[in-house]
Amino acid sequence: MTAHPGIIASFDNLSPRYAAILCDVWGVVHNGETHFPAAAAALAKARAEGLAVVMITNSPRLSGDVIDQMRFIGVPDGSFDKVVSSGDVTRDLIAEGPKKVFHLGPDRDANIYDGLGVELVEEFEAQAIVCTGLFDDEMETPEDYKDLLFRFRSRNLPFICANPDIVVERGERLIWCAGALARDYSQLGGRTLIAGKPHAPIYTAALKAASEIVGRELDRSEVLAIGDGMMTDIKGAADNGFDVLYVSGGIHARDYGDPLTPDPELLAAFLSKYGYRPVAVMPRLR
Repeated sequence: MTAHPGIIASFDNLSPRYAAILCDVWGVVHNGETHFPAAAAALAKARAEGLAVVMITNSPRLSGDVIDQMRFIGVPDGSFDKVVSSGDVTRDLIAEGPKKVFHLGPDRDANIYDGLGVELVEEFEAQAIVCTGLFDDEMETPEDYKDLLFRFRSRNLPFICANPDIVVERGERLIWCAGALARDYSQLGGRTLIAGKPHAPIYTAALKAASEIVGRELDRSEVLAIGDGMMTDIKGAADNGFDVLYVSGGIHARDYGDPLTPDPELLAAFLSKYGYRPVAVMPRLR
C-alpha cells in the first residue's frame, strides 16, 4: 500500500525545524498574474522568526527583473530576503561558451547577455543557442519549433537553456517554457546545458545567499526547499540534499482532484510514481 503524504494545514507546523527557506516563485507565491497573500504572509512570518528566505526561480530573467515583476503582481518585499534566478546562474554558462549566440526567446530577456561580451547573431552564424523561452508563448507551442531545432541539431550547436521549466502557470493557463524546447532538442540527440532547477548551480548559489543572510555557513539539513514542480523543485531538492515541502496546488494539481482538497489516494500514488518523499504537503503555502 502506498503511504499517504503528510498534508499539513499551516507552515507553522514545519518552519521551526529550519534556519532557511529556498522558495519557488511561480505556482507557490504567485501564478504569473496574481499573488497568493497567504503564501507571502507565511514567508514574512518565517523571516520575522529569524529564517532566511531566498526565492529560487527558474525564470530566465535576472533577479532584479524578477523582483520588479513580483512587486508588480503584488508580492510584498517583506516576504523574502533575496532572489536567485536561473537567469542569474545561466550567465556563467553563456560566459564560458562560444561568443556568437542565437537568442531564442522574447526580446525582454536580452539583458541576460549584458556585460558578457557575446555577439547576438542570426541563425546561420550562430555557434551556440541560448533559449529563454518561446518567441510568443501565448500563441506558439514546442511543435512550432520542430524544424528550427532540427537545423540546430544538424550543426551540433550547444543549446543553453535559461529556464528548465516545461510549463508554468499564467493565471489559470499553463504556458510552455524554454525547458520544453531543451527537452525536445535533447531527444534529437542535441547537447543541452542547464544551470537552473533541478541542477546544482542554482542550489549552490541559493545556499550561499542564505548563508550570507544568516551570517554563517548553513548545512543543507538546516534548509527547506518549497516548490510545486516534480521534475524541477522536488527532484532538485532531493538531488541536492534538501528537505522539501511540496505545494500540491500548483502545476500538477489536476492530477489528483480538487486543487485545494487533493484526494489522498491519488496524491500518494502520484508521489509514488515519481519516487520522491517530501517532508510534508500543502495544497497552498499558508
